[in-house]
Amino acid sequence: MTAVGHFIGGPQGMAAFFVIGLAINFVSYWFSDKIVLMMYGAKLATEQELPQVHRIVQNLTQKAGMPMPKIYLMNSPVPNAFATGRNPEHAAVAVTTGIMNILDEKELTGVLGHELSHVQNRDILISTIAAGIAGAISMLSRSALWFGGSRDDREGGGHPLAMILVAILAPLAAMIIQMAISRSREYAADESGARLTGLPMSLASALKKLETGVKRHPDNAHPATAHLFIVSPLSGKSFISIFSTHPPTSERVKRLEDMAAGPKLIY
Repeated sequence: MTAVGHFIGGPQGMAAFFVIGLAINFVSYWFSDKIVLMMYGAKLATEQELPQVHRIVQNLTQKAGMPMPKIYLMNSPVPNAFATGRNPEHAAVAVTTGIMNILDEKELTGVLGHELSHVQNRDILISTIAAGIAGAISMLSRSALWFGGSRDDREGGGHPLAMILVAILAPLAAMIIQMAISRSREYAADESGARLTGLPMSLASALKKLETGVKRHPDNAHPATAHLFIVSPLSGKSFISIFSTHPPTSERVKRLEDMAAGPKLIY
């Protein structure tokens, strides 16, 4: 961030963006979960409001020896789910109304096992910080265009060509950060979630349903948070697959099918 700040505003810009970077890191660690939940209008759901989800999550957390996370509900027809929080003691699992309408109990168990694996593996801290970094890089690219013409070279301002390069490459860098983190962790969460539930084929079935559901209901999710969801909420949009934050669903399903064909998992 300091290098980009130097391009934008010289030494003063570098100092300013260093402070901004520290602030973003602080907020990302302590408040990113609350920010993401507010972004999607997620409401805390009681056991009376979501008895099925509470029962499944309680059973799985007891089996895994994990604290019970808070359960949130998002009023959205888009079938999806995500986990957030800085550690297992401060975690939340959010589901949409859409996912509750299309999955059976075993499929929902597979999805919740996947999300709890993110919590157990502490992926949620990495992913929420990645969301903060990606959002910061996007902000920097917009700042490059905004501040690029406000200073001349004699006052230490960045070269116009540098401004253009930053504006073009920064969003690409944010996308690569998300892609590198998300793809590997999704495979790992699929595997560990399937082992936790003993239901690899149910998770595979759920992933196929969710991908189809997202295509039918394209979401307006923010690209900086897309990697948090079990399937990309941007799948319904024209998105170059190489830059997707998630691995191909077909490959995820294949790996789960291979698991199911191996030694029997006990649920």
